[in-house]
Amino acid sequence: QVQVVESGGGSVQPGGSLNLSCTTTAYTSNSYDLSWYREAPPKDREFVASVGGGGRVRYLEAVKERFTISRDKVEVAVYLQMNNLQPEDTATYYCQAQNRWTRVKSWGRGTLVTVSS
Repeated sequence: QVQVVESGGGSVQPGGSLNLSCTTTAYTSNSYDLSWYREAPPKDREFVASVGGGGRVRYLEAVKERFTISRDKVEVAVYLQMNNLQPEDTATYYCQAQNRWTRVKSWGRGTLVTVSS
């Protein structure tokens, strides 16, 4: 089982920025798709952004002009640069590493992002 740990959350004012990090214990970089999800109860967990093992990226439409996902050049790790944060971005952000061969998904415990005046 791959271990996943998120960090970088915090409290910011609208318009502020944060950079989230996700590190994993995986060691074969191109065998994993890496994704960010967020959850703000009572809403369901929703997809935010992903980068595939081959570099393919996807974004939630609502964040694509403000957030940038990138993966580490060497390690199985992923980052999410979040700019111009808005109150609706407030959520716990979770990182997912999915093995492209076995399809097994590993989740972190999340990092909290709070955006308020």
